[in-house]
Amino acid sequence: MAEHPKLGIRTNRICCIGAGYVGGPTMATIALKCPHLQVDIVDMNEERISRWNSDDLPIYEPGLGEVVKACRGKNLFFSTDVKKGVEEADIIFASVNTPTKTQGVGKGRAADLRFIESVGRTIAQFANRSKIVIEKSTVPIKTAEAIARVLSANEAASGSRKNFWILSNPEFLAEGTAMADLDQPDRVLIGGQDQDAIGVLVDIYANWVPRERILCTNLWSSELSKLVANAFLAQRVSSINSISRLCERTGADVKEVSRAVGADTRIGPKFLNASVGFGGSCFQKDILNLVYICQQFGLEEEGAYWQQVVDMNDHQKVTFTSKIIQALFNTVTKKKIAVFGFAFKKDTGDVRETPALLVCDMLMKDGAIVHVYDPKVAIEDALQEFKYHDLEVNQSQFIFSTSAEEACDGAHAIVVLTEWDEFKKYDYQKFYSKMMKPAFLFDGRNMLDHAGLEKIGFEVHALGKARVATEHHHQDFVMRAGSRGSAGYS
Repeated sequence: MAEHPKLGIRTNRICCIGAGYVGGPTMATIALKCPHLQVDIVDMNEERISRWNSDDLPIYEPGLGEVVKACRGKNLFFSTDVKKGVEEADIIFASVNTPTKTQGVGKGRAADLRFIESVGRTIAQFANRSKIVIEKSTVPIKTAEAIARVLSANEAASGSRKNFWILSNPEFLAEGTAMADLDQPDRVLIGGQDQDAIGVLVDIYANWVPRERILCTNLWSSELSKLVANAFLAQRVSSINSISRLCERTGADVKEVSRAVGADTRIGPKFLNASVGFGGSCFQKDILNLVYICQQFGLEEEGAYWQQVVDMNDHQKVTFTSKIIQALFNTVTKKKIAVFGFAFKKDTGDVRETPALLVCDMLMKDGAIVHVYDPKVAIEDALQEFKYHDLEVNQSQFIFSTSAEEACDGAHAIVVLTEWDEFKKYDYQKFYSKMMKPAFLFDGRNMLDHAGLEKIGFEVHALGKARVATEHHHQDFVMRAGSRGSAGYS
């Protein structure tokens, strides 16, 4: 059995506590790239582990199923036996959820660390020898210090002589491209204080990642870098969304502005597409956490700066929905609205913090009957997200359709909320023929052929673009109608 000459730990077996969006794909990739290592993923959720051991995986990620099938039962194993996993592996990843606190001190901003703390106590309970413990969850700065205190306090209480080396190894995965991100990462970040322990993790990643892309820092820099990376990306989204509002008022086209700005090599084109807003499990949570950390250190102005990124995101969702209601003659009561997409982005079934949540909630509160079509989201997951945010849903108003065509039949409007590629390929002429007239289309992702849709007959509302052409068409219609009237009564 392989054992590190200095640390005295076994290096041929890895255990990951947490079989979620990060732990599953990351460990599957390690198993694929490192066939000489055994990788065990443990989780107390029996239903989730059962699905990992089936053909119906608990998460959808392009390419994930193929990797799991190639490695499962060979050097990749899923189990609910946490005790065995901790005992038999000396390299342990902690990959559990770190949601925003919903009550108490820091409510709505601070990270809820009860799950990551629980992992520390679990390791302390079952560890039979020295271990390397690696933070894989997105955690606030100084979390490693808390885990170290939990482990050392329990070690002292038991009278044992085990060593625990704490490392930070944040994930930089985008849902929908996670497997590609893992296969060819921009960088792998490892933070720690012991160079030998850092070296163990470096050697694992070096099986497929060029060593110049493996960045080693201290613990605190590593933990903070994850929050800052997400904050910067979200900031770009909120920035272009704020400009989209200005474009609508001035006659500029946000797509043209984005293209011009993105052509600057100092800025680049990524994350400059105007949309109904960002979602997902990381952006909002991590920014709010960053705001809280700033405030904890007395940096009120800095905290307020990052809070505005979240505020602008919420504002974009509210104004987009308000535009829908206003365009539909200031009411959507008992009107059927076809919603295309409920996931927070394409190529994932994840609905956490999805913009669709607020949009659908506002529409339903105004009386709309919302018919959702999403190729990967189940209504149970959508309802669970409403419940998580303490939003009540009248299921007679919130209906999942089996196809986009079914959702459009008799609808007053189509609202595009997720940028699924298949939405570009639909026969909108067919949809239009079955809709109430005037038929509206609101493109929350600016992804469709708006000119083509208007030729069909849709009244199209796009982000960051004034509806000048349609307004002229309306004025021309009024003038022609008036002319006909005058001629008839002369």
